[in-house]
Amino acid sequence: SMAQVHASLLCSENPICTEDLMERLQISRGNANMSLRDLMNWNLIYKKTIIGERKEFFVAEKDIWEVAKRIVKERKRREIEPLIQHLNEISKETSNENQESKEFIKTIENISQMVTKLNSVSNTLIKAEENAFFGLFIKMMKK
Repeated sequence: SMAQVHASLLCSENPICTEDLMERLQISRGNANMSLRDLMNWNLIYKKTIIGERKEFFVAEKDIWEVAKRIVKERKRREIEPLIQHLNEISKETSNENQESKEFIKTIENISQMVTKLNSVSNTLIKAEENAFFGLFIKMMKK
C-alpha cells in the first residue's frame, strides 16, 4: 500500500488529503497514516498547507531522478550496510577447520564482494550530481 500511496501522490497534480487517499485506494486510516509517515521518513513526500483547510495534505517529490536517489540512499542505509556488517561478522566467527566450513566462508566472501560492489554503485548514484560527468549525464537523461 505504501507504493500505491506514493504512486497516487506522484500522479496527482494537486495535494491530496488522507481521507481522499483512503477512499481512492480503499485502505484503512491506519494503513494510510503509516504509509504517509514512512514516505515522509524516506523524504519522498511532503506535507502541504492549504489556507482555510484543517486537513493535512500531501505532495510527492516529482523529480524522478531525485526520487530514485532517495530510494537508493534509504535502501542502502536499511539493507546494504547492515548486510555488509553481518557478512563481516559471519566471516570472522566461522572457523575454516573442515572443507564444509571453507566452502561456506568462500560463499560468504563471494556474497560480500557482490554486496560491496552494489554498495559502490549505490554511492556513485547518490553522489552522481556532484560529479561533473554524471551530473551532465543526468541532465541529458531528464530532457
